[in-house]
Amino acid sequence: MQIKKGIAVSPGVAISQALVLDAEDQPVPRRTVSASHVSIEKKRLEAALAESGKEIESLRQQAQTQLGPELAKIFGVHLGMLQDPALREEFNQLISRDRVTAEYAVFAVMRDLAHRFENLQARHFRERAADIWDLERRVVGHLIGKTRKGLADLTDETVLIAHDLTPSQTATLDKNKVVALATDKGGLTSHTAIMAHAMGIPAIVGLEDITSLINTGDTVIIDGDRGLVIIDPDAAQLMEYRQNVERSAELATSRDEMARLPAVTTDGTPISLMGNIEFPSEIEAAIKKGAVGIGLYRTEFLFLASETEPSEDEQCAAYREAIHALKGLPLTIRTLDLGADKLTDDQHQDDSLERNPFLGCRSIRLCLQNLPLFKTQFRAILRASVDGPVRIMFPMISNIMELRQAKMILNDVMEDLEDEGIPYRQDIPVGIMIEVPSAALQAKALARECQFFSIGTNDLIQYTVAVDRGNERIASLYSAAHPAVIYLIKEVIRAANRARIDVSLCGEMAGEPEFVMLLLGLGLRNLSVTPPALPEVKRIIRSLGINQCQRVARKACGLDTDREVTNYLRDEVRKIVPDALGGRSTEQ
Repeated sequence: MQIKKGIAVSPGVAISQALVLDAEDQPVPRRTVSASHVSIEKKRLEAALAESGKEIESLRQQAQTQLGPELAKIFGVHLGMLQDPALREEFNQLISRDRVTAEYAVFAVMRDLAHRFENLQARHFRERAADIWDLERRVVGHLIGKTRKGLADLTDETVLIAHDLTPSQTATLDKNKVVALATDKGGLTSHTAIMAHAMGIPAIVGLEDITSLINTGDTVIIDGDRGLVIIDPDAAQLMEYRQNVERSAELATSRDEMARLPAVTTDGTPISLMGNIEFPSEIEAAIKKGAVGIGLYRTEFLFLASETEPSEDEQCAAYREAIHALKGLPLTIRTLDLGADKLTDDQHQDDSLERNPFLGCRSIRLCLQNLPLFKTQFRAILRASVDGPVRIMFPMISNIMELRQAKMILNDVMEDLEDEGIPYRQDIPVGIMIEVPSAALQAKALARECQFFSIGTNDLIQYTVAVDRGNERIASLYSAAHPAVIYLIKEVIRAANRARIDVSLCGEMAGEPEFVMLLLGLGLRNLSVTPPALPEVKRIIRSLGINQCQRVARKACGLDTDREVTNYLRDEVRKIVPDALGGRSTEQ
């Protein structure tokens, strides 16, 4: 048995035999042709480009239907590249100048372009190299008459293992056959990650060498909740995970029934449970799971799914789609939360590359330095706000001046819309994410200048304990149970309650069963979690009383280490709901 940890990008657990997808990166041999044959090679090239275009358009329409317009834009980018006159001219020039075959011309030009992208510092550009590889393989495949293995034609359930997956490959996966996937390459914002999450396939990326550790036919466990790939699990591990999977299946019906019940503690205290989403298409599933609204709509995926900045109308359409899907339930829209390393092409500048983007020009800082981008998003949100209850939330606020500047720009946009006679909701609530220690420590002052707080524990933890949450070498130090993190959460809740503004928690911590009692005991009455976690969190809420939670919170706040806190919280939740933690052990 071997365990490999990577970056969890889509939750869920799957157990199956592996299919290792061989990399289609074999070089095309350099072959020359006679001068009289050059025109024939150019005609072959045009035919291959035309056939490739038809395939990509078909994929674009398929993605539009199954995954929505945002992800369909990926294939629009492919079509744009295919039709680029400059790129086509490079192909033809190489054929004419060196008298090489059309397939070699495509191979040489596209490989050079992909390598240049991979060597750029900006992660956004590096991840786009996969699009170039995808396009090159497609065109060369038509030229050499090589047919690809269709992943959509698999006959048995499988866990797909690959060096990387192109957008085309991911979009054509049959979810009934490919039960999970794991890749050597990729990051949280890669197209593979975005599309796997949207399709609901458990996925782990950034595993570096997983393709060299697994053979086709090996039994593997993909734990998309914790980012673990377990290769050839021993009998005990296999039984544990199978029991967990079976237990999840058995609880599916009862959880569906749970979704229809209110989230109320045994002593009658109502708790508001909302969902975190990336795409409007996720709202239906969130409501079925019991969400009473959306507490976090991550708008950056509108930008990541396209190589160009989405227009005001495109953004407005996405927000309206979400509002209409909620049918009167509230929607909290977080403004753009990206770093300069992930900007779209038309916004990116060479001088925006940063050595440490987590502490650099990102989120609200980026928006305040790109006012046209910020104002466009405001206009789109405000125009959509007339269709239903919407709130605006600013990420990564670290001082009061940032909040004041953002509100001032929002007011300017409101005035512009009023001058233009465009309707909008004038009393739209404005709040902030508390995810930086300085904001947590200054929560009392910030509470006087906004209508609500949402505690983003994912970033608050990493900034408080100085741990990059994507760095597996120090992953053990990243803990929501750290006493300093709990202290900051408690102080933020206290400041919000004293100012009589709403406060919620929207980080992954809210969806972890062992923390439910602690958070309610600290005073939280609003939680926003990923939709799959909603039924389990509600089950725990309906099994306990607030007095119990307050007792647990007092004890936890007096402990000195995250391990002590974690073990104590797990023991307590097991007393209330014995099977709440599945197979997770107490000792960490």
